[in-house]
Amino acid sequence: MAQRLVLRRFLSIPHKKLAVPLHSMMFATTQICRVTFNVQDGDDFQDRVVNSQKPVVVDFHAQWCGPCKILGPRLEKMVAKQNGKVLMAKVDIDDHTDLAIEYEVSAVPTVLAMKNGDVVDKFVGIKDEDQLEAFLKKLTGS
Repeated sequence: MAQRLVLRRFLSIPHKKLAVPLHSMMFATTQICRVTFNVQDGDDFQDRVVNSQKPVVVDFHAQWCGPCKILGPRLEKMVAKQNGKVLMAKVDIDDHTDLAIEYEVSAVPTVLAMKNGDVVDKFVGIKDEDQLEAFLKKLTGS
């Protein structure tokens, strides 16, 4: 709401009073938005995760899971620091039980590292930033 108000005020300023012409301004999204996505269904998972050219971190989580609420943002932040070398897929196990069963998810949070459609690493539970960094470095080979 506050963002809309600020944007509305900004856009109502006559463009002659702006130091930079309005048409030359660019708006960008954060890196997190570009590398993190929610899986919509099995076909989406196949297209965006299994068939991905880049390594993908898959976060199996649930809305009711307290540790997931801690790990999720921490993992998103660490993936964003990889500057596009890794993607992150978020899978809600309550919405996609078929995927949770297929990938043998028995507890949440469960995080898989996938490369070329294969699971190459996995962990269950919360990790600190140093452990996540090591997990991602192993996945990217850097």
